[in-house]
Amino acid sequence: MGIKEITDKTKVFYCGECGVCSGSCPVSRVFPDYSPKLLVGKILFSADLGMEDEALKDPDIWRCLTCGLCIQRCPQKVDYQEFIRGMREESLAAGNKPDYAHHAIFQSIMEIQNLGVHQRKTAWAEGTGKVVKEGEHYFFTGCLPFFNPVFKDLNISPLDIARNMLKIINKIGIEPVISDDERCCGHDMMWNGDLEGFKKLAAFNIELIRQKGSKKVIFSCPEGYLIFKKYYPLYFGELDFEVIHFYDFISDRVKTGEFKLSPLEGKVTYQDPCRLGRFSGIYETPREIIASIPGLTFVEMERSRENAVCCGTTGWTGCSTISKQIQTDRLNEAKATGADTLITACPKCQIHFTCALTGSSDLKMEVKDLSDLLATALGV
Repeated sequence: MGIKEITDKTKVFYCGECGVCSGSCPVSRVFPDYSPKLLVGKILFSADLGMEDEALKDPDIWRCLTCGLCIQRCPQKVDYQEFIRGMREESLAAGNKPDYAHHAIFQSIMEIQNLGVHQRKTAWAEGTGKVVKEGEHYFFTGCLPFFNPVFKDLNISPLDIARNMLKIINKIGIEPVISDDERCCGHDMMWNGDLEGFKKLAAFNIELIRQKGSKKVIFSCPEGYLIFKKYYPLYFGELDFEVIHFYDFISDRVKTGEFKLSPLEGKVTYQDPCRLGRFSGIYETPREIIASIPGLTFVEMERSRENAVCCGTTGWTGCSTISKQIQTDRLNEAKATGADTLITACPKCQIHFTCALTGSSDLKMEVKDLSDLLATALGV
């Protein structure tokens, strides 16, 4: 697209001198050398001098968490996230790659999936619940089957999120479709600049769901939900199936008391995932579910809902001391509420906060996914 086209599209030339973005940015707060405003200025200045190649080498292009907090507060409504996304496409095309985490295993998995390799992604459901090969409801598992072996040393099982949700979906009388042929949603490829790789994954998933005859696709992951809801239609037109997050799917049954929930004990607080909260506007449903479980005491962190702080890393890139400081600060904020458990609604949040706790001798807090809390209360 080119830097000029990206700046015109995202209106970053409206960026003024207020510095609200830098004051809001989680990265800037722990790494003052990074500033969204200054990065825009550097890139625009380089482009004006005809030095686009130099601008594309700037490592700050990859430091942004794409959490959206700056957009939430920007008085000029500059679309900084889309600016970053466009710059990453250009930077990657020029041969400049980010610092991939975990030896780039997740990038490799996505690339292998685009080659059409046969997978056995549905083994997790065996002995857990009832599924079908074709039907109205499709349960999108996403990358959860790949997270389990990579993060087994953290003593968590991200796949339990899928297992819990399948049991609950079965409990309301629905047997969803799951498929070995499903691919990664493409979220990380798109945000890391590989638009063509993202489009291949997306096109495959759309056609797969159509072939299954599904009219409603239920998501466990906020990233998968967002990418299907907003970005698939952007590149492929209106979808012929409904996209819904799991918690929205079951919320009416929780609110009406259809679910008979057993009491649980403890004081809990809740982490708003960036993609579920700021990007998708789903704030209340998870809170209503927590509040519906008898015996629990729910307390908010100082920064919550649209002001919530990111879990510290995105797209499996740039996992650094900066990320760890953001995570530690957020965990201390959770601890300051008096809660003993931090509830997450995103597998990556659960992984990142658990990882930060594993490396800390001072912080003591349990991290649980909301699906685990709900499944326990339901006795499934």
